[in-house]
Amino acid sequence: MKQHIKKWTIRLTFTALLIGAILLFIILNPILTYAHQTTYNNYIIYHNQPLDPTIKKQLNEVTHYLKKSEYYNPDLKLDICLNDGSYYPTLIKLLRGQAFAWGFYDKVVLQGTANFKKNYIELHGYKWNSTELLAHEMTHCLQFDKLGLWKSNPIANIPNWKWEGYAEYIARQVDDKKDLSKNIEHFVTSDENKWELIFADSTISPRTYFDNWNLVQYCIDIKKMTYQELVSDTTNEQTIRNEMMNWFESIK
Repeated sequence: MKQHIKKWTIRLTFTALLIGAILLFIILNPILTYAHQTTYNNYIIYHNQPLDPTIKKQLNEVTHYLKKSEYYNPDLKLDICLNDGSYYPTLIKLLRGQAFAWGFYDKVVLQGTANFKKNYIELHGYKWNSTELLAHEMTHCLQFDKLGLWKSNPIANIPNWKWEGYAEYIARQVDDKKDLSKNIEHFVTSDENKWELIFADSTISPRTYFDNWNLVQYCIDIKKMTYQELVSDTTNEQTIRNEMMNWFESIK
């Protein structure tokens, strides 16, 4: 009986490892699940349907945003996986859960429906500015590229406000989103019962992300910290928030 159990344990372990290896191989090679790939500058776009050329203009803007990051690496090549018929986004959804998009390693995977001409990704009736969403998720790729696997989330457990707040800080660089005092005003006067804040173009930011973004913007723009210093800093989130709100009250 023990020999029988041992034999089945070995078989099940081998099967699990084999399935895991196959999944990893597919995740690292999206082309296996897409009909087409298009290379543009440092990006490879995987798609099933004809590619909307508008995305190339947006990627130029995204690159401009990413260059503002101290983690920017001009040699980093990134994959963009569209949600236009491939089962790849569904696979990522099964592994990581549903989101507008996921950014990990050197990949950005869209799970919402893209309308690049109107510059948004839609999910469950909500719209996220597509240029800013791509920049947000690519910032996570920059974080991984700079910090490495063991010092990146989820393994490193960097506080979420620093991890997601920095991605929002890099992504939200249009003129009407650069003023921290206006951003704080937008946050404190918004409906706290809603999970999202809405911008002038009818796209959204999750309320928690918006709050995280304000905190990071305060640390970088007002306290003049680098992001690396912020990652290493041990000051707790509430203390930073209190400091930020004191600053906000002092300039009103």
